[in-house]
Amino acid sequence: MTKRAPTGAAVLQPHVTAAISEAVLDELASSGYGRLSMEAVAKRAGVGKSALYRRWPSKQDMVIAVLAELSVPAAEVPQTGSLRADLRAMLQAVHDWLTHHRIAAILPDLIAEGGRNSALSDAIAIGVGQPRRDIASVTLTRAVERGELPADLNVDVALDVLAGPIYWRLVVRRAPVDEAYLDELTEFLLRSLG
Repeated sequence: MTKRAPTGAAVLQPHVTAAISEAVLDELASSGYGRLSMEAVAKRAGVGKSALYRRWPSKQDMVIAVLAELSVPAAEVPQTGSLRADLRAMLQAVHDWLTHHRIAAILPDLIAEGGRNSALSDAIAIGVGQPRRDIASVTLTRAVERGELPADLNVDVALDVLAGPIYWRLVVRRAPVDEAYLDELTEFLLRSLG
């Protein structure tokens, strides 16, 4: 006797979720958050709107989940055991994230939209920003434990100082960031943090 698949709750198929995620990113890049609609995402993904609502209760939840899936793993860097090498890897990870073709197209719009929509801004901070900071704080905490950074290091401020210059240079100034700049920034940060 063969068993029948259970009925009732829909089974979320990974390939459908992946297609929806790609559609969300494409729609964000082309239309921006304000004009993004569930209908447009569903159409681009080739699914019904119900497939989206089975996964996320709202547009905001959908966008945050998709951004987190792309952004949070990008913050992970291998632990080298050396503060200098760890900082350089962290700076490279921030650079690579900010210059990722999707993030570079989406982030400025989301920041602008977050200025008008505090719920979105808070959701991005909680769903994307904080997990990225949590990953990076482990590296700094290990450096403190190794005695490479002071025991009273304000990790929150240090994380701002790590990401801020690259963000400012790339997103605000639209100036290039090359290997030499990242190397110089690493040395500057070593002096500043230590």
